[in-house]
Amino acid sequence: MMSNKLFKSTAIISAMTLLSRVSGLVRDVVMANILGPGALSDAFVVAFRIPNFLRRIFAEGAFSQAFIPVFVELTESNTLEAKRFVNASAGLLALVTFVLSILGIVFAADIVSFLAPGFKQYPEKFAVTVNSLQLMFPYLFCISLVAMSAGVLNTVNRFAIPAVTPVLLNLCLITAMLVLTPLLNNAAQALSVGVLVAGFVQLFFQIPSLIKEGYFPSFRVDLKNTAVQRVGKLMLPAIFSVSVVQINMFVSTVLASRLETGSLSWIYYSDRLMEFPVAVFGIALATVVLPNLSKKYANGSAEGFSAMMDWALRWVTLIAVPASLGLYLLATPLLATIFQHGEFSARDVGMSALALQAIAVGVSGIIFIKVLAPGFFAQQDTKTPVKIAVVAVVVNIVFSIIFVKSMAHVGLMLALSISAWVNASLLLLILILRKSYRPQAGWLWFIVRVVIAVSAMGVCLNYLNAAPEVWFERTFWQRVMSLSILLVAAMLTYFVALLAMGLRPTQLLLSPKHS
Repeated sequence: MMSNKLFKSTAIISAMTLLSRVSGLVRDVVMANILGPGALSDAFVVAFRIPNFLRRIFAEGAFSQAFIPVFVELTESNTLEAKRFVNASAGLLALVTFVLSILGIVFAADIVSFLAPGFKQYPEKFAVTVNSLQLMFPYLFCISLVAMSAGVLNTVNRFAIPAVTPVLLNLCLITAMLVLTPLLNNAAQALSVGVLVAGFVQLFFQIPSLIKEGYFPSFRVDLKNTAVQRVGKLMLPAIFSVSVVQINMFVSTVLASRLETGSLSWIYYSDRLMEFPVAVFGIALATVVLPNLSKKYANGSAEGFSAMMDWALRWVTLIAVPASLGLYLLATPLLATIFQHGEFSARDVGMSALALQAIAVGVSGIIFIKVLAPGFFAQQDTKTPVKIAVVAVVVNIVFSIIFVKSMAHVGLMLALSISAWVNASLLLLILILRKSYRPQAGWLWFIVRVVIAVSAMGVCLNYLNAAPEVWFERTFWQRVMSLSILLVAAMLTYFVALLAMGLRPTQLLLSPKHS
C-alpha cells in the first residue's frame, strides 16, 4: 500500500490548491463584474502575463526544476552544504530578479509593443497596459523568492504553507478591486497595485517556516558554489522546456491582440477554468512526485522510480480524462454560473465557452506533462525536454496561424491543445524507450474501464444538460442548483461505473517497497 506520508502529502497539496483555486474563482468573478471583458481587462491580462511568464522561468519553472534535484541530493548527504547552497541560490536569484524588475519598469512600453502589437492601435489601452506592467513588475522579485522557499519547504515535507500561499494573492487582488478602484485612475491600476502588495505578503508569509526548518537564507552571491553552478547548467535548457506552455500563451497573446476587443479576456477566463483541474490535481501531484523521483534516482532505485511514475500516470488518467470531458460539455453552464453578472454578458459567456471547449481538448495532455517532465528533471536531464518543447512550440505556432484566420480566439486555444498532446506524447515515448519508465501490467484493461466510465458520464451530461439559451435566462441561484445537479450526477455516474467494472481504490496504491 502507498505510504501514509505520500498519500497525506498529495492530499494536503490538493486541498490547499483547491482552496487557492476557489479563492481565485472568487477573484475572477469580482474582476469580471468590475472590469468586464473589455479594454481594461485586456490591458491587465497582458500586463500580468509578462511578470508571470518570467516567474515561471526564474521561480516555479526552470529554476525550481533545476534547484530541487540538487537540493534533495545535498540534504541526503550534507546538511551544511545544503544550507550554503540555499544562501548562494537566494542571493543570486534575488540579484537577477531585482535587475530584471528594474529593466522591466524602464522598458515597459517596448515590452508591450513587442508582445501585444495590436494594442498600439488603441492608445488608451496601450497606456493602461504599460502603466499596469510598471506597477507590478517588482512582483517578479518577490514571487521568485517565494517559489524558491516553496521548493525548500516541499523538499523537507512542509507542503501546506507553499500550497496555501497563492490564496494570499487572490485575497489581495479582491481587496484591491473593492477598496482601491474608487481611489485610483481605473480598476486595472488597482489590480496592479494589488499584485505588487501580494508579492510582499506572500514572501513574508514563508519566512516563519523557513526559520523553523533552519533554511532562512543569508543572501550571498557565490558564483563559485559548485551546486549553484550545477543549477545554472541544468536551468539554461530547462528555461525553454518548462516554459513551453507560457511561450505558447504568448504566441496566442500576440495574435489575439490583433483580434476584436475582448478576445484576450475570453481566452483568460476560459484558461482560468482550465487551470482548475490542472492545478488542483496535476500540479499537486507533480509537486509531490518530483522530490520523491529525485530521491529514487539519487539512491539508484530504478524499479522504485518507474513504479512511482506508473502510479502517478494512472491517477492522472483516472482524474484528467473525465475532467477534460466535463469542461467540454459543461463549458457554458460553468461560465454562465460563475461569470455572467455585471459587465460579463451572455455573448461573453458564449465566446469564452467556445475557447474553453477548445482548450478542454488538451487538459489531459497538459496534466500529463506536469507528471512526465519531472521524470527527466529528477534525473537532472533538462536537455531532452528542451528538444521536445521546441517541437511543441513549432506545432503551436503553425496551427495558431492556420486556425486564427477562420476560428479567431478559439483557434488559438485549439492550437494549444494540439501542442500539449504532442509534448506529452513525446515525453512518454522517450521515457519508455530509455526504460526509465516501464509500464506495469494491467494498463489496457484500466484504460478500457476509464473510457467506458467516461462515456457513461458523457451520456448522462448530454441527457441532463440544457441549451445555452436556457442557462442565459436562468437566475444565479437556478444556475447554481442546476450546475450542482449536473456535477454530482457526472461524478456518481463515472465512479459507480468504475466500481461496477471492478476498479477499486486499493488497486491504485503504491506498494510499500516503492513508496
